Amino acid sequence: MLKTFRIGGIHPKEKKISAGKAIQPIVIPDQVIIPLSQHIGAPCQPVVKKGDNVKVGTLIGKSVGFVSANIHSPVSGTVLKIDKSLDASGYKRDSVFIKVEGDEWEASVDRSPDLKRACDLAPGEILNKIATAGIVGMGGATFPSHVKLTPPPGTKAEILIINGVECEPWLTSDHQLMMEKSDEILVGTTIVMKALNVQKAVIGIENNKQDAIRLFTQKVKEYDGITVQPLKVQYPQGGEKQLIDALTGRQIPSGALPISVGAVVQNVGTIFAIYEAVQKNKPLIERVVTVTGKEVKQPCNILSRVGIPLNKLIDVAGGLPETTGKVVSGGPMMGKALASIDIPVSKGTSGILIIPTLEAKRKTMKDCIRCARCISVCPMGLNPTLLMNLTEYEVWDRAEKEHIIDCIECGSCSYTCPADRPLLDYIRLGKGKVNGIIRARKN
Repeated sequence: MLKTFRIGGIHPKEKKISAGKAIQPIVIPDQVIIPLSQHIGAPCQPVVKKGDNVKVGTLIGKSVGFVSANIHSPVSGTVLKIDKSLDASGYKRDSVFIKVEGDEWEASVDRSPDLKRACDLAPGEILNKIATAGIVGMGGATFPSHVKLTPPPGTKAEILIINGVECEPWLTSDHQLMMEKSDEILVGTTIVMKALNVQKAVIGIENNKQDAIRLFTQKVKEYDGITVQPLKVQYPQGGEKQLIDALTGRQIPSGALPISVGAVVQNVGTIFAIYEAVQKNKPLIERVVTVTGKEVKQPCNILSRVGIPLNKLIDVAGGLPETTGKVVSGGPMMGKALASIDIPVSKGTSGILIIPTLEAKRKTMKDCIRCARCISVCPMGLNPTLLMNLTEYEVWDRAEKEHIIDCIECGSCSYTCPADRPLLDYIRLGKGKVNGIIRARKN
């Protein structure tokens, strides 16, 4: 029997029409825009100025705190300016504008395709390389990886979990990366195991990726301590808490971190980036992005440098359909609608979903019929309709007591609501307000 998490969950239509499409490169445009905040935590401070020449891999933004991540130039050329630019959140952020001139790389980067298995570095040296390279969570959270791999005092990692679930509908970038870079992912897994000093790693892959399950099941025979676990197709199994529950049976208490139950979770894209950082001295300057949608002419998986405008990726997929009503960064469940397709690819851009006008329109909200479907599907065991009401009426102390902070914003409640109530929209608002109250209380 296939494993899965125990609380809630749904199975939306998968619609992975770009599955099996080989990862393809993209032509680098004449100019790129690099936001200095592409991660959870403090924005970077620019270490370049107008007129500076940079190469691919040159440090252009330095982290200014522990929870932050360096940013490197994805191109070679001249810095045009440091100015504000729009990002996927809809806010303007400090960014480095670079005029592209050739494709010259820093000499320290090993660009050979050869697989490098051996890693003689000590755990501290591995973590330093990860931090230097600006690696962040590639599954969407963009949490700095060196922080995640440094357990707080009094805690110890017992198991490393590799997230190959990609449960979000439409998206296939992780799946295709697993098919094309399996060896690098497995070497990256051994490197992270060494950094954490753990002897066991489990790669969780949902059962709709049979080719990846077969490939990794065969290849892990060459690696001690690594196993593959097929999982039932169940959204949002890619969530850390849900994946840990599915693979270990351990449930994380409210407000606690995965390390509290001895687990560390890393996305397959993050593991691949760690391999490149540690073994090839390559900073995080590119990633695989799925471009897809019901009326997209050529759904595809693109290896894109950070900073390339999304419209360039859409052009590779055949251009923006005339029927387009909404463009989403990410998938349909947790992605965010974009104000512009001129914004640049960032470290957290997993996909571009193009939705037709008729499907993009929000349905008219109706009265709650007390069916409790939202409660039954919530993977965190929350009461979404109550949290929406508490937010609407600004009852913040009660919202905190009802664990609004525990919401992982998966959208299962809104998806299943027969009354078309924007449950997640309200909960996000309430969660932000309660988080602010909690921070103010601590200061």
